[in-house]
Amino acid sequence: MRTALLRSVETALRRGSSSSHFLRRPFSSGSFPDRKVAILGAAGGIGQPLSLLLKLNPLVSSLSLYDIAGTPGVAADVSHINTRAEVAGYAGEDQLGKALEGSDVVIIPAGVPRKPGMTRDDLFNINAGIVKSLATAIAKYCPNAVVNMISNPVNSTVPIAAEVFKKAGTYDEKKLFGVTTLDVLRAKTFYAAKAKVPVEEVNVPVVGGHAGITILPLFSQATPASNSLSHEDIKALTKRTQDGGTEVVEAKAGKGSATLSMAYAGAIFAEACLKGLNGVPDIIECSFVQSNITELPFFASKVRLGKNGVEEVLGLGPLSDFEKQGLESLKSELKSSIEKGIKFASEN
Repeated sequence: MRTALLRSVETALRRGSSSSHFLRRPFSSGSFPDRKVAILGAAGGIGQPLSLLLKLNPLVSSLSLYDIAGTPGVAADVSHINTRAEVAGYAGEDQLGKALEGSDVVIIPAGVPRKPGMTRDDLFNINAGIVKSLATAIAKYCPNAVVNMISNPVNSTVPIAAEVFKKAGTYDEKKLFGVTTLDVLRAKTFYAAKAKVPVEEVNVPVVGGHAGITILPLFSQATPASNSLSHEDIKALTKRTQDGGTEVVEAKAGKGSATLSMAYAGAIFAEACLKGLNGVPDIIECSFVQSNITELPFFASKVRLGKNGVEEVLGLGPLSDFEKQGLESLKSELKSSIEKGIKFASEN
């Protein structure tokens, strides 16, 4: 029998997703194809809870945990949980290839976290190099994998990975995703509280990028709709969504950044990718991907997921005047972050 805790986790994961089709019970290992998921940075603050959540996911048959150190312990710990996924831990660069081989989905939370006073761009010089080396290994050992980028600044690390894959001749724009799901979760949570609607019923698309003003929640498209929110309410909700990461960094007072909520968001998006790979229809999530819906080469919007990754990048839909203004305001900063990533990849 499955425990009440595990059932509650599965329910929460389904509620977190914006997709219209969810996993059906009863779960059994024979219900789904074998899928290997690799987590790069699995011993870190995001990586450990993310490893736990993916061990609980019946879509995962093989869970590969990699970090520069500490991963054998994390792997041993989560391997004792009586769920389908077989777990292996790999530590050190010499084991990276083995960790990646045969992966269907690779999730990258590796890198240093934000600290008080730091912006995501302050992380750039450290995390950019980490992402470049990991992307190089992905191109070599599992070039066909779907890649979920969590390492910040996502607005720059996704373009870095794209350039690495292009140089290696393995780039498939349908399989590279910046994980912006946490922005969506925050928008849903904050909207539900303010509009006084059940949070599990709420959906709010979030577009643009994954830092500060580049994060643009489209509350005019929120469901269920609310007529009780003023323009000032919408402005405040937008600001809080944009500053959600900073809110957590400051609350932790130098002890870390958003790790638990980010792990949950990463697990939701990974499950959406796995469902898409398995042919489940109508899987739609917001993500930062190569895009032509604006003049920018990468942009976050709703994306339909399928057997090859991105099936369709969906348009923005109707925007309020406030959202139109926000869209124009974010473009310069997002363009700069994208170009910064491309420049780093070309010069290093």
